[in-house]
Amino acid sequence: MANLRNLPSVDRLLSHPDLQGLGSPSYVRDVIRLVLDDIRREMRDDFPDEPLEFYVERVQLRAAEDERMRLGYAINATGVVLHTGLGRARLCESAQKAVQEATRGHSTLEIDRDTGKRGSRQSQFKELLTRLTGAEDAYVCNNNAAAVMLCVNTLAAGREAILSRGQCVEIGGSFRMPDVIAAAGARMREVGTTNKTRLSDYEKAIVPETGCIIRCHPSNFQVVGFTEDVDPAALAKLGRERGVAVIDDIGSGCLVDTALAGLPHEPTLTEALATGVDLVTASGDKLLGGPQAGLALGRKELIERVAKNPMARAVRCDKLTLAALEATLREYLDPDQVWSRIPTLIYLRRSLDELDRMARELMAQIEASCKESKPLGLAVDVVDGLSEVGGGSLPGSVLPTRLLRVRSHASPEDDAHALRLRTPPVFARIVDDHVCFDPRTIDVEEIPVVVGAIHDSLTTLGRPV
Repeated sequence: MANLRNLPSVDRLLSHPDLQGLGSPSYVRDVIRLVLDDIRREMRDDFPDEPLEFYVERVQLRAAEDERMRLGYAINATGVVLHTGLGRARLCESAQKAVQEATRGHSTLEIDRDTGKRGSRQSQFKELLTRLTGAEDAYVCNNNAAAVMLCVNTLAAGREAILSRGQCVEIGGSFRMPDVIAAAGARMREVGTTNKTRLSDYEKAIVPETGCIIRCHPSNFQVVGFTEDVDPAALAKLGRERGVAVIDDIGSGCLVDTALAGLPHEPTLTEALATGVDLVTASGDKLLGGPQAGLALGRKELIERVAKNPMARAVRCDKLTLAALEATLREYLDPDQVWSRIPTLIYLRRSLDELDRMARELMAQIEASCKESKPLGLAVDVVDGLSEVGGGSLPGSVLPTRLLRVRSHASPEDDAHALRLRTPPVFARIVDDHVCFDPRTIDVEEIPVVVGAIHDSLTTLGRPV
């Protein structure tokens, strides 16, 4: 039976040839210590003595687990354009370059170049967002939930915030609008029913303690059938008449007409502001196609109050997020080019012919790569499929696509798992007992990487295919 004294020393494992190249000596030493600590905790009277190779393998597995946990580049072959687990919007080339530029050294994050004194990290976004949307003023924070919370706290802390019962939604990560309102220090007053809310419901709910009315656009849910909702313009008119500010949380942050991509029209920031609501909030990493950020736009007097809220500092963006967001917004200054420069918009607008060509190119390269190994039972074909927008945008909307469908003697779950454990990981989806790759969210330069991943997962894992 095992004895603690029989465990190999750290130095003995560190010098083992199979552990060379795992990383720096200090890193490998740390991993070895963690593994030995784990084994000490696992030891029982019936724990057998193990050869040195057992401990070496445990160190290798722990190092591999560290690598899998690392935040890094991944290939999205799921066809879900705004895949939350994979970071939602893929940054455009100019945004990537802007982030690199901001990390080269110091940056002009919050300084006035004319005076050399401290400036504002918001100034360029005020100019860009007001220019693009027609808003009087704008404020940027680290995500849309924070934007909503800031606005509600500014307008209704210690007071009531009115929200339709049909809009008491969960916004992702198990966070819910009622919780965000409560965290903002306001008391939520529900009006209407799950499927029907009328203007008269809002009218009856307004009291001297009302701080604001919140409208939550259904960007991540659908209520269909026997329904009724209040037009935001009518809600804005009511707010003006009763002296109550109206916040419209439109979620997706869209700046273009999604109908141009064959999707239902999603209200844009410009359109939301044109209804006359006082404040509009949205995300930066959904249909806008930028980094995670929260946008608040609207009346100058209210935005200035939001900016002075002490909570604003707790949810402000860092320089890398701001660099990426500014570059993304600047792409929209050229409406003739934006559909070819923002990856999210490129993916949404890919034609069925282009998707078919990409899927067939994938298939041809896979068949060519497998000529020598000739894996038995490998089946590869191209079939019709559907892509999703994802990311809490345009719920229920799908786009026709062409899928590369792969089948081997292994289970599709095993093949998909093997693909995810590669470097870089490749994320596909399983449809009708096949692993499927949707070219909608694959860039052309990623095709050889996907081909290599498919080839290796089917031919070099020691199982018949």
